[in-house]
Amino acid sequence: MANSIIEQKPLFNTLPVGQDIIFVVSNDTALATQERVKFIAEVHIADEPPNVSTATDLIATFKTTPNNAGVGIFNFSDVIENYVSADHMAALNTTYKGTTTTASKRHSLHIVDKFSKSNNVVKYLALQFKVEYLGAGTDPNAVTTATGTSVNSDSYIIFNGYLKRTDILQTGTGTTQDDFGFDLFDYEPIAVFPTTNTRKFLTNAPAQLYANIGDYGTLSFLQSNSTLASAVNKVRFEYFDSDGSSLGNEEITKDFSNGAYDNWSAETKKLIVHLGCFPGNLRNDPSSTFSTLVTNNTIQGGYYTIELRNAGSFPVTQKYTVNVTCPDLRGYESYRLCWLNQWGAWDYYTFTKKSTKTINSQQSTYQQLEGSWNERAYRLDSFRGGKKTFRRNATEQIRINTDYINANENVLFEEMINSPEIYLLDSFQTDTNNSLLNQYVTPIRLLTSSFTEKTVANDKLIQYTFEIEKSLTLRTQSI
Repeated sequence: MANSIIEQKPLFNTLPVGQDIIFVVSNDTALATQERVKFIAEVHIADEPPNVSTATDLIATFKTTPNNAGVGIFNFSDVIENYVSADHMAALNTTYKGTTTTASKRHSLHIVDKFSKSNNVVKYLALQFKVEYLGAGTDPNAVTTATGTSVNSDSYIIFNGYLKRTDILQTGTGTTQDDFGFDLFDYEPIAVFPTTNTRKFLTNAPAQLYANIGDYGTLSFLQSNSTLASAVNKVRFEYFDSDGSSLGNEEITKDFSNGAYDNWSAETKKLIVHLGCFPGNLRNDPSSTFSTLVTNNTIQGGYYTIELRNAGSFPVTQKYTVNVTCPDLRGYESYRLCWLNQWGAWDYYTFTKKSTKTINSQQSTYQQLEGSWNERAYRLDSFRGGKKTFRRNATEQIRINTDYINANENVLFEEMINSPEIYLLDSFQTDTNNSLLNQYVTPIRLLTSSFTEKTVANDKLIQYTFEIEKSLTLRTQSI
């Protein structure tokens, strides 16, 4: 029996799981000569390129009958999206304030010192397609898998991203003209020079970012093969005061000691790397140039730039700027939110203007008898009796406001209100060596359910208000 043919497949080999992942398979010989034909798809997902000849990484088997055109069409997006998820904790061998991350001493991803490999956000996918029909095996009355009909797909990289309706899909040419997909060209470091560099981190945020002096956060980048991985050798920070005068620079090499790795292998943990690059992360190292600038009070009100570079110090991504904001003289409390963005990484925004905190409390009550009934004599104690509160459950809600912003920051709030995971992130603070670090990330719910995009043309000044609720109840004593 002739091998099956993959007629249609994803155009690109790096796939956000939140898109249609279509494969079309045919086997004209089986359809012309056999009865009760079905196409079989065996799905393999692993941390390294799967071997589809074994069942080691087999996660599911699917079957479909041929359609009127004689082909089997599979869409695997609903299946494979369950095998990737957001990275919340730093990978092993990262550091937080110089302390190495281990299985027992864990650190949040947002507060890492330098680099962190990924844990859950990316996997490898490969498929094997076969055909079954009546009498394919030794029993002429049984439907079984036919030998010699298998065909293997390429190995694909899948990650926890999604596509918007506005993202432009491309089609192939020639023999791949039926294939389609989204090109992640702009979201990977560049390996060829010279060129105009527009490559991005895994974020849709504008290149001008804002943060307080103690704010934590990461930027993540994709490197889907050894060529792109070797293109990223270091990250370069350049610091400037409020007048734009240089305050120095520093570079951090991407290697094993800094939480990344020292050589390339086809391991998913190395395909997406997270970089701790906001002021809080840079302050984790007391000997860094940035920490000295904080101590000397020269960076606040200024800014610094972030740029990935290769070993020859050529830029492999565009340059991002973090503006270090000054404290608000009116004393408003800042709230920094982080949320899962379109590309499976994290975006951040610090709300620095007026905020209003509300405590909502619910109580459980009971009726208590007066006096003491379990002693040798009855005693009339004045604190006993009447309706009592057995327990109080309280939740904290906060109304937060942005400063006046630019229209290009609208994309941040659009993705925030659509994000399934949003957290409140605390700022830099002094920790003891054995701190559990449970104070940094607080799960919240976004109570604001709609977002009306504002523009300069329509609204002149752009400012947004959101309401959040801390997901954990405030614990009190029970009677």
